[in-house]
Amino acid sequence: MLLQQLLNGLTLGAIYALIALGYTLVYGILEFINFAHGEIYMLGAYFAIIALGLLTQWGLNSWTIAPLLVILFSMAFCAAYGATVERLAYQPLRQAPRLSPLISALGVSIFLQNLVMLTQGARDQVFRKELLFSASFLSGGISLPGGQLSNIQLVIIAVSLLLMIGLTLFIKKTRWGRAMRAVAQDPRMAKLCGIDIDSIIRLTFILGSCLAAAAGVLVALYYGLVNFYIGYVAGLKAFIAAVVGGIGSVPGAMLGGMLLGMAESFGAGYLSCEYKDVYAFVILIAVLLIRPQGIMGERGP
Repeated sequence: MLLQQLLNGLTLGAIYALIALGYTLVYGILEFINFAHGEIYMLGAYFAIIALGLLTQWGLNSWTIAPLLVILFSMAFCAAYGATVERLAYQPLRQAPRLSPLISALGVSIFLQNLVMLTQGARDQVFRKELLFSASFLSGGISLPGGQLSNIQLVIIAVSLLLMIGLTLFIKKTRWGRAMRAVAQDPRMAKLCGIDIDSIIRLTFILGSCLAAAAGVLVALYYGLVNFYIGYVAGLKAFIAAVVGGIGSVPGAMLGGMLLGMAESFGAGYLSCEYKDVYAFVILIAVLLIRPQGIMGERGP
């Protein structure tokens, strides 16, 4: 039972960590909370359903690379949404008082929720994972003493770890990653050194949107159901994870997401599943009282 809750917590935590990274990347660059980020995650789940439908229609869903195609499709469209939102809703307000971008973010969040509700319907949409994976794969897994790690959980954890490692290497090793760190440290000096600030900010939104899209695909694969409201709750929890880990810290967002997933899993398993959404706020209050800057502290990418 203990090991099973640990595995469930790792699965949830990996998804929360991917979403939290989007919050922390944007905050590290702009010191601004993108409250529309949860809706990008929600769009990622819907685009996964659309991609699966297209692959099935074309007879490509049985391909070995079909799951990769679904993730790439969702990432591409969510990246376009993220870049568009940044260009239309945030860039014109870059020199405005801090409250203005926050209000704009809330407006974008409500707009995207209603856009999806009107175009896709208010009812739950089903992600038919049996069209993507064989029955033996869906029912299989790794048996461990005291727990079972399903193949779907294994896919979620593996994909999340690969994306987190990839993001870390991108930030540490690439030219764009160095530019992101320079902008986070001192935007004015970075601009004097020839860095295109607007392009770097847009790249940050694109990266965060891609990670959120991947999380949306994974959560659709895990639960099999998607609705227009999932972005609000998951986005709020991921924001809490980013704050707990240290808003602006990439390792902190990963750690915070994992801690939140563990707390939710163990709380639902040993206390009450009715209050599983409350445990995140309990952790947030405790961390803010003991270490307001978060576990890893505030730092840029």
